[in-house]
Amino acid sequence: MATTRRATAVWNGTGLEGTGSLNSSNKFFDNTPYSFKSRFENEDGKLGTNPEELIAAAHSGCYAMALSFAISQAGFTPEELKVEAKVILDAVEEGFAITNIELHLVGKVSGMEESQFNELADAAKVGCPISKALSATPITLNKQFIK
Repeated sequence: MATTRRATAVWNGTGLEGTGSLNSSNKFFDNTPYSFKSRFENEDGKLGTNPEELIAAAHSGCYAMALSFAISQAGFTPEELKVEAKVILDAVEEGFAITNIELHLVGKVSGMEESQFNELADAAKVGCPISKALSATPITLNKQFIK
């Protein structure tokens, strides 16, 4: 079963002074603004989003869902999986590159041993589709288990 999702970016003007908007077919993004300022200067996000934030959202959501499936297959029900993804964009010799992705996981699963949780969390980091797509970038995982 193949699934296709679409998004469209429209950019007007120069890279430094121009602006763009993002749209998705389901209207989740509906003329959402992005610009140089929203990418490099505006940490609070009030000026719009940026590609790295979208990657972080996709990765945290995919990873949480993949881990939830793994925990369920092991016979447990996750009460809460909170995942924060940090996508680090750095200036490098060739321009800019995503140099690291950090996943920060806090998981609460009653009845599960922490060692089993850690094993499933590590496997989900490698196995989720977004992790696979981003495999050229180092991905670190910090885990906190709550019984």
